[in-house]
Amino acid sequence: MRQNITAPRNNKLKPSSNLIMNGSVRVRVIRTLLAIQNGQSLSSVLDPLLNSLHDGDKGFAHALLLTTLRQWHALARLLDSLADNPIDEVEVRTTIQVGLVQLLYLEVADHAAIHETVEAAKEIEFAHSTGLVNAILRKVAKNPSKFRKKCDKKHSLPNWLAYQLKQDWSEQYDELTQGLRQPAPMFLRVNSAVTSVEDYQHALDGAEIDADIVELTTGFKVANSSEFAAATTTLSTKGLRLHQSTAVNALPDFAVGTASVQDMHAQLAAPIINKALMAKLIAESANTDSDSDESNNEIHILDACAAPGGKLAHWLELISANDESSLFHVKQDNAETSPAITDIKVTAIDNEAPRIERIRENLQRLNLSQHDLQQADNSIALNIVCADATRWQHWKNKKAATNEPVFDAILLDSPCTATGVIRRHPDISILRTEEDIEQTALLQADILHNLWPQLKSGGYLLYVTCSILKQENVEQMQDFITHHNDAVAIEFTEECSWGIEQAIGRQCLPIDSASGDGFYYALLMKS
Repeated sequence: MRQNITAPRNNKLKPSSNLIMNGSVRVRVIRTLLAIQNGQSLSSVLDPLLNSLHDGDKGFAHALLLTTLRQWHALARLLDSLADNPIDEVEVRTTIQVGLVQLLYLEVADHAAIHETVEAAKEIEFAHSTGLVNAILRKVAKNPSKFRKKCDKKHSLPNWLAYQLKQDWSEQYDELTQGLRQPAPMFLRVNSAVTSVEDYQHALDGAEIDADIVELTTGFKVANSSEFAAATTTLSTKGLRLHQSTAVNALPDFAVGTASVQDMHAQLAAPIINKALMAKLIAESANTDSDSDESNNEIHILDACAAPGGKLAHWLELISANDESSLFHVKQDNAETSPAITDIKVTAIDNEAPRIERIRENLQRLNLSQHDLQQADNSIALNIVCADATRWQHWKNKKAATNEPVFDAILLDSPCTATGVIRRHPDISILRTEEDIEQTALLQADILHNLWPQLKSGGYLLYVTCSILKQENVEQMQDFITHHNDAVAIEFTEECSWGIEQAIGRQCLPIDSASGDGFYYALLMKS
């Protein structure tokens, strides 16, 4: 996926970053929110919260925490309008916002929401604030619909981010900022090496889990000769959208790798780079004598910033599938003059050991570990490396025989501010700062400049982010091409059923409550 960007600590906060899980449900949610404001991510604190609770309390705690985060900035503005004097104590503000969510969004009974929130203020040792907490919540409880409308009227984003989105997406601004406040749908990717989307939908029906098939079409122009004449290629990507989010242990055969949870727009990455690579191989075979020394049946591919491994697994599934998506079948149409691929070398890198371990765990569940690939006799060599993508170079490996470009295709799931997945990770709107954009753009540029020389001529690099900020996306690509004369932007065509056309690439926005997250895609070819 993408390398993490650590948010700066909020100096106004008093509590320790150590998360203490005791007290009432509301107290535990408040302490979790304080930890997030201290710089901890939702993913690092959610499990400790839920694991500390009885099963009957987990649903309420989850809803209370996630809804408070999604409405955080709108609630803060509402709170400021309700208070006679500024409330500076973060613990008090957080407690009141938790109370407001119960009254405005979760429909908790007035007396329960007010009483339990006041008691929570006492538990966290802010008993002096109970009068203020009680007064504000009682005022809102008298006319909740009025205050809900006031809270919903504008965005629930930090002002700097709302301003930037207004600059980048003026036409879509209202829909976009409201869309970011809503929960995201749950999508499944079906392992095509094991079963079909249609068959897995039937399996879900048998488990009484309702799901719709979602199909996205992608068209782009690729080179089909040594002169790089353009030809349009199209592909279809199918996934499943669940009507209701479901625990993975309830999904049929999830534990044995039949399906994975992956956003629908994220499912575009592997098919696009795989199809581009197939086009490269076909073009080369059409322009190379099979008896020539230039004929090479071994290909090398790279997944950079690969953790947690969803896109890597998807690519390996496609390669391993016994159909036209497999690289092993790419030259079969003209087997007499164009021998099939015999070996595929896959390298995946990420910069943190725990994230590398996460890749290995996910591949093991999907039966895509190196051992599994060898057992399947797929001639796929998988090498997972813990390395910094801004500095790692394949020829520095002691096994590398040359410092010439080696990769036929690179999938770069670039580090980004992750503003396109705020629906799934609402803590992002708290953790990110305006300064992160510039820092992230510089990091992205460093990675691109380091990886590009390692791509073969005629090879493809797919640049992907889950950001909706143009500085990290189309502007990054425009700057890169300006400084690399051998980088050619591949045009996505009108056949695309997803995203908004950009000067380079396409941008998906998380506007539709039934569609995927905010992803950017740009496909580059090295000429």
